[in-house]
Amino acid sequence: MIQSLWQKYKSVLLPGILVISGLCYFYFSSFDSSPPQEELIETIQLTEQTETVEPVQEAVFQQVIVDVKGAVLHPGVYALKPEQRIIDAVQLAGGYTQDADTQFMNHAQKVLDEMVIYIPAKGEQLEQVPSSFIAMPTVETTKGNEGVKDGKVNLNKADAATLTTLVGIGPSKAQSIIAYRQENGSFKSIEDLKKITGIGDKTFEKLKDSITVN
Repeated sequence: MIQSLWQKYKSVLLPGILVISGLCYFYFSSFDSSPPQEELIETIQLTEQTETVEPVQEAVFQQVIVDVKGAVLHPGVYALKPEQRIIDAVQLAGGYTQDADTQFMNHAQKVLDEMVIYIPAKGEQLEQVPSSFIAMPTVETTKGNEGVKDGKVNLNKADAATLTTLVGIGPSKAQSIIAYRQENGSFKSIEDLKKITGIGDKTFEKLKDSITVN
């Protein structure tokens, strides 16, 4: 009976079924909130790029670049971390040569960005080394406590390590003070300290009670 009814009315029922099926399809598909495939791909790529860039930038900011010269096996420019020491830079440069004079090197000194680390050879006259080479032993280091008298630092006798104990005097300025002595002779007065580049009136006022030239 059903088959006969279908044969009789199929021309009327078939279009209706197709219309109802189409409406159901569009109705349920409207609830699909999944993002298009292209958007998913772009999101994944953007996430990967962000994760890649951040560590690279962090690594760059944490680098300290130093120039190692003198009596090392492989002089050159090397990248280190801020917490590393002079000895780490020397090791990167292959270590010392057989004629290196290392007795006054401060291997425990932390590296600084743009630092020049100069390793002299045995018998080398350190007075000939530019004062910009701040990480190096100096002839003044052998004088020990002669650089301090009555609690004051003697500008004409103090070594680099003693000079850096003064307020506002870092390794670079300490080497500049030593270079001034080597090029111009002794400081005649404590006011002569202001002739050093980077030491102005304000710095001098902080230092004047802590220094002497006698």
